[in-house]
Amino acid sequence: MTSPRRKFLKGSVATAAGVAAGAAAAAPQAQAQTPTAPVKKVHRKPGAKAPTAPPLFNGAVSYGNLLFIAGKGAHFQGDIKAHTKHVLDEVQKELENAGSSMEKVLKCNVYLHDLKDYAAMNEVFKGRFGMEPPVRTTIAAAGGIPGDSLVEIDVIAYI
Repeated sequence: MTSPRRKFLKGSVATAAGVAAGAAAAAPQAQAQTPTAPVKKVHRKPGAKAPTAPPLFNGAVSYGNLLFIAGKGAHFQGDIKAHTKHVLDEVQKELENAGSSMEKVLKCNVYLHDLKDYAAMNEVFKGRFGMEPPVRTTIAAAGGIPGDSLVEIDVIAYI
């Protein structure tokens, strides 16, 4: 007569062998179904040459279907409305170059030189991202925006 312990061990070994055989048979099929890892891709403007040395940063990078656009500023004389329009136009060009659009923006960060420009910036900003605008953070950057821009905007979108 076989003890309950011995019976349990024999049954466990048989079960483990069956599971291992089933897993081995399914392994090629599982590998075929494994999704590929997302790929990082740098998006350059049409006609732009690849850098010969490592750049400080890239203007647009995607990872999978997510697209990250670096902050855009307006480096010319003008008021907050002119700067905001210019920056949003530049953001739109970068998005479209990478195969996205203003309507596909998920997150937007707005950096103002001076918080007193908030209302005027909003006048130009409103409606540029369609009927369902992205989530947004707006701050006044301590020390101002590099290059004397009155506003800088960066976004995260999907492709």
